[in-house]
Amino acid sequence: MSQHRGTPVRPRYGRLAVLGSSLAVTMIAVLGGTGVLPSTTGENGDGGAAAAVAPVAQPSETPSETPSPEIEQSEEPVVEEDLVEEDALPADSGTGRRIVFSESQQRVWLVTKRQQVERTYLVSGSLTDNLDPGTYSVYSRSEQAWGIDDSGTMKYFVRFTQGDTGAAIGFHTIPVDEGKAVQTVAQLGTPQSHGCIRQKLSDAIALWEFAPLGTTVVVTA
Repeated sequence: MSQHRGTPVRPRYGRLAVLGSSLAVTMIAVLGGTGVLPSTTGENGDGGAAAAVAPVAQPSETPSETPSPEIEQSEEPVVEEDLVEEDALPADSGTGRRIVFSESQQRVWLVTKRQQVERTYLVSGSLTDNLDPGTYSVYSRSEQAWGIDDSGTMKYFVRFTQGDTGAAIGFHTIPVDEGKAVQTVAQLGTPQSHGCIRQKLSDAIALWEFAPLGTTVVVTA
């Protein structure tokens, strides 16, 4: 009669280890939830077994969508409506991209095609009634020009019409005669010229850059 040896039963250490690990994690989670153990990792993020419990996400702080009154005041743009009424663009000054000159106000406006005033400033027009209100067009430009009689020399001359004598009328800097300006900047805003529209240097350059040949010029009373 043959004898058979029974197969020895080996302890299943792997399953026991997994079961023990699961029980340990579950206990840690329970204890962490009740406050017995900390539920988040340390500052360096390497908190060992405690790291198995996911930290509770905290809402992030978001900046206020409403700026403080101080910021609003310091960043508030200056718009055309801030001009006083007497500086506002004349209502009968046409449409589109143009230069507007008011004889009564002695003021010029550079207006974009979107009806926005790009620049406005005081000038000195003619002492005589030699320029009729109406719509004109720039036909000639000279960076340096010489006036007739005692008009002196001027820069950034932008011509748009002619007077009764055939002399050109346009915009330019305050003329200089024998090394001296024929008027002061403080006098701009009052008629001073023989027929043209005088401007301080920075304004003359701005108009020169704004007004190529063919630019519309509107003269109002």
